[in-house]
Amino acid sequence: MNDRNAAVELALGTDDEAKNPLLTAFGERLRMLRARRGLTRKAVAQAADVSERYLANLEHGTGNPSLLILEQIAGALQCPTAELIGDVTTLSPEWLLIRELLDGRSDHDLQRARVAIGEVLGTGGDRRAKGHRIALIGLRGAGKSTLGQLLAEDLDVPFIELSAEIEKVAGYNIREIQDLYGASAYRRYERRALEETLQIYPEVVLATPGGLVSDAATFNLLLSHCTTVWLQADPEDHMNRVAQQGDMRPMAASPEAMDDLRRILAGRAPFYSKAQLTLDTSRQPLPETFQLLRTKVREAAALAT
Repeated sequence: MNDRNAAVELALGTDDEAKNPLLTAFGERLRMLRARRGLTRKAVAQAADVSERYLANLEHGTGNPSLLILEQIAGALQCPTAELIGDVTTLSPEWLLIRELLDGRSDHDLQRARVAIGEVLGTGGDRRAKGHRIALIGLRGAGKSTLGQLLAEDLDVPFIELSAEIEKVAGYNIREIQDLYGASAYRRYERRALEETLQIYPEVVLATPGGLVSDAATFNLLLSHCTTVWLQADPEDHMNRVAQQGDMRPMAASPEAMDDLRRILAGRAPFYSKAQLTLDTSRQPLPETFQLLRTKVREAAALAT
């Protein structure tokens, strides 16, 4: 064992430390994984380059490992680090077998598997109903409100801003919800508002908040019950359109606002790309953009153009 690890052990692993529920649960997983692989504590300690006493402390919930130590132990146990810290896909043999089937598959194959699972479990939604509910996703400033209203008029269905429905459910505006109750509460209100909207409106054009894709359960619900359209735009257009709406907060809050926007867009793009349809709203004027949207949506819903 090297000097660095010895110092880490002295600092982080002693039998006198009070047990923490998180560390206790970690220790139980560590013991279970070691037993599953039929390895002695000594063998794991040697392979992980830590002392046997320190490993015992971890298994008893009195040691607090660093990220580097976690990585070393995971290597010794030949398992992902996520499995050590409680990845839900390690909780049962069936989870592990499913994960093994999906491991290394392409994004396209994973999407097909997700849709198939939804159909087996009855959470995939009614395909005919999906064609009558159009949900626009994308960052703020992509044109969801403007194009959504035009599309709803063209299809002769209601236009709903999900943000307004969230405020009705919560009894507060969006900023107050987040300031008073935090992001987790906001996500719960968002999910509830979407559930109620889907129940009330069999036909609708729905403009969604840009961050809805951040919650997997809510996004799955949207994908299952709506024809989704990702409205893309250049970062500069996103920022300029928000400013044209009179909201200067994004630029006033940070001199790096544009860099932050690009990072947010890059982080959410893999989720936005799960939409059934995609339309770039920066490539042509509004009338042409709307006509493209109208054509795409009507073809997807098998409506006359």
